[in-house]
Amino acid sequence: MAEPDVVTRYLELGLALGRHVEGFVDAYFGPQDIAARIAAEPAVAPARLAEDARRLLGDLEVDTGLDASRRHWLTDQVRGLRTSARKLAGESIGYADEVEACYGVRPSMTPEDEIADAHRRLDEVLPGSGPVGARLIAWRESQAVPRDKLEAAVRSLAEDLRERTARQFGLPDGEHVDFELVANQPWSGFNYYLGGLRSRVAINTDLPVLSPNLAHLVAHEAYPGHHTEHSRKEAGLVRRQGQLEETIFLVGTPQCLVAEGLADLGIEVAVAADPEAQAAMAAEHLRPLRVPFDAEVAAVVARAGEGLSRVRGNVGLLLHEEGRPVDEVVAYAERWALLPRARAAKMVEFQTDETWRAYVTCYVEGLPLCRRFVGGDPARFERLVTEQLTPEQLSAA
Repeated sequence: MAEPDVVTRYLELGLALGRHVEGFVDAYFGPQDIAARIAAEPAVAPARLAEDARRLLGDLEVDTGLDASRRHWLTDQVRGLRTSARKLAGESIGYADEVEACYGVRPSMTPEDEIADAHRRLDEVLPGSGPVGARLIAWRESQAVPRDKLEAAVRSLAEDLRERTARQFGLPDGEHVDFELVANQPWSGFNYYLGGLRSRVAINTDLPVLSPNLAHLVAHEAYPGHHTEHSRKEAGLVRRQGQLEETIFLVGTPQCLVAEGLADLGIEVAVAADPEAQAAMAAEHLRPLRVPFDAEVAAVVARAGEGLSRVRGNVGLLLHEEGRPVDEVVAYAERWALLPRARAAKMVEFQTDETWRAYVTCYVEGLPLCRRFVGGDPARFERLVTEQLTPEQLSAA
C-alpha cells in the first residue's frame, strides 16, 4: 500500500473524530483539501470510525512503504484513536485501560506515604509556623503576579528562554509566539499551534498566576516546550521530509505524553536542573517589575514539593476507577496536594472534562519518562523535539 494512503487515512480519521469532540484536534496545518472535505461531509458515526481505525491498524502491519519507525509511531497513534472512537460509540472502557491504550502507560496510585514525605520536606523549609498546608498556601498566594504586570513578565521570560533555546537547540527561521491572557478555561496555559511556525499561547487568569510557576509555564508552552517541538518538527519532519502525519496533533494519543513530558522538562534543559538556578533566572526578570518573588524559598519549595504533582494522578484514579464523589476528591486534592479549595476544585474540574480526563497522565508520567530518557544530555532532548518517538521507545532507551 502506498505511503500517502495510510497517512491520508490517518489524517482523515483524526479530523473525523474531531467532529465529535471539541478540542480533540489540538492542531492541524496539513492539506486543506482534506480538512475541507471532512468538514463538508456528514459526521461519521463513532462505531464506523472505530472500524476504520481497526482496518488502518491492520494495514499498518503490512508493507506500506514506510520505514519501521514511522509505522511504529503511526500504529501507536491509531491505537489511541481507535480507543477514543470506541468510547464515543458507547463502549465501556475502564479508566486505566483507556489511559494505557491512548497514552502508552498504565496509571497507578502514588502511595500516600510518599506524598506525606513531601509534606515533611516542605514543613522543614517553609517560613512561619503552624500546619504545613496553611503555610504553603499562604506563601504561594503571597507570590501572585499582579494582573497589570503579567504580560510584561511573560514577555521578559519568553525572550530569555527563546535565546537560550535558539543557542542550545536551534529554532527555525520565522518562528514566532504570541501570548494572550484568557479566562474560563480548565487549564493554566495552552499552546495553540497555528502552523507556519507560529503559536498562540493562552495563559488562564481565572486564578492568580503565581510567580514561582511563571518561568516553568513559559518554558512549557513556548521555549523549549510545545512551540519549539511543533516548529522544529514542522520545519524538519514536514517541510524537509514530507511526513504529513506530523501536521496533526491529536488528544488521546501517545504523542501527547511525550509532548507534555518534554515541555515539563523544558525549564531544566533551557536553564538548569538545579531549582536554585531556575529561581535565580526568574528573579532577574520578575524583580525589576516589582513582582513578588521569593527566589530562595521558591527553590526549596520546588525541590521539596515535586512529589505533590503526582497527586493529580491519584485524583484521576479516585474519580474514574473508584468512582468517588467529586466533593470527596476535591477534599483529597486539598489535603494531599496542599491546595486551597479553589485550586483543588480547578484540578478536579480538569479531570472531569471528558476530553481531558485521561490526559492528566501525560503530565504525571510524561516528565519522569522524558527525564530518564534525556539523562541530562541536551542532544537527547533535541531528539525529543525533532524525532518521532513513542513512550515505549523512551522506556526502552
